[in-house]
Amino acid sequence: MENPVRQTWAQGAAAPAIGLGPEAGITIGRVHEICGPARRMLAVLIAGRAGGPAIWIGPQHRPEALHPHGCAALIGPERLLRVICRTRTDALWAAEEALRAGVSGCIAVDLDDPPALTPVRRLQLAAEAGGKVATALLLTPDDGGAPGVESRWHAAPDPAGGWQLRRLRARMAPPIALHLPDPGGAPAAAPGARAALAPPMAAAHGRAGG
Repeated sequence: MENPVRQTWAQGAAAPAIGLGPEAGITIGRVHEICGPARRMLAVLIAGRAGGPAIWIGPQHRPEALHPHGCAALIGPERLLRVICRTRTDALWAAEEALRAGVSGCIAVDLDDPPALTPVRRLQLAAEAGGKVATALLLTPDDGGAPGVESRWHAAPDPAGGWQLRRLRARMAPPIALHLPDPGGAPAAAPGARAALAPPMAAAHGRAGG
């Protein structure tokens, strides 16, 4: 049976980036970092837009866990595959193998701190070996800092309501700020930012917190 993710790329039906706004997107087939207290919410949103199955890799020692049904407004629970790993090394290895297989639209790795350059480079090589169909998201606390990533995003609750998204760095784009009224709204450009409105999303009944 043909891989549906590969088939989408072969037909030219998939966009080269997962859009968060006209000037804000997550390049498909690359390794990105998402940091901040609402990093998991943003990762679920991106996974929902990526298409195909999503693989969520997390550590065994963490008491909190992703609840698929709580994310149902952003991604169908049937599309989520959770992988629990005993160590950080196991988690990065699992992500590398999943990227190389090329059967998932998005692979999120929930980490306690940013990985070094060598693991990031290995993940990128694995994504290329898998046909650049899977987008890798490294979830890190605080302001992140993983070297060698395609882009770094910070996601946090906005005291005025909704969520504040900031692109801290990217290889081919400047920093920007986006305001997301809620997980079911469209991100609008914050004052002074360059990004504009993104397409509306389905209303969310649950949140994936950070």
